[in-house]
Amino acid sequence: MSRIGKSPISVPSGVDINTSNDQVQVKGPKGVLSGSVPAGVRLELAGSTLNVHREIEDKPTRALHGLVRALVANMIHGVTEGFHKELEIEGVGYRAELAGKNLKLALGFSHPVEMEVPKALKVSVDKNTVVRVEGIDKELVGQFAADIRSLRPPEPYKGKGIRYSGERIRRKVGKAGAA
Repeated sequence: MSRIGKSPISVPSGVDINTSNDQVQVKGPKGVLSGSVPAGVRLELAGSTLNVHREIEDKPTRALHGLVRALVANMIHGVTEGFHKELEIEGVGYRAELAGKNLKLALGFSHPVEMEVPKALKVSVDKNTVVRVEGIDKELVGQFAADIRSLRPPEPYKGKGIRYSGERIRRKVGKAGAA
């Protein structure tokens, strides 16, 4: 039995869960999320707890048991509290600003980089160097933050680039320190 899959999910008040044969829809105060449930995995709502059971005991279904439980738990957390990621921009002349629905980044290239913010996300910029991405879908928040970071990942010599808040960059000594 999956250690993650067998633990029940507590459903807070104000969250409505609808399950059909292969779909799950979670409604909460922040919005609505839906996803698919693979064959062989069943969701069972009992009062204020949601349990994930598998009907087939083969290897692929056992692998999906914990995954489905984690995805549904993330949906419930997303529609109640939401998810966020913070990115820090470090470097001389590196900055970010919001221009309508676009995020405009100056990252040392010959041109500013513009990224369109997805409709499901909210992006805010503090002090031109801190970008905060918020939303109810954990996967979408993480992917958009990773896309921003991939434009200029932090380099190990001076530490310039875009990093996650709290991320430690392993620094290297330059040429002069090696000799």
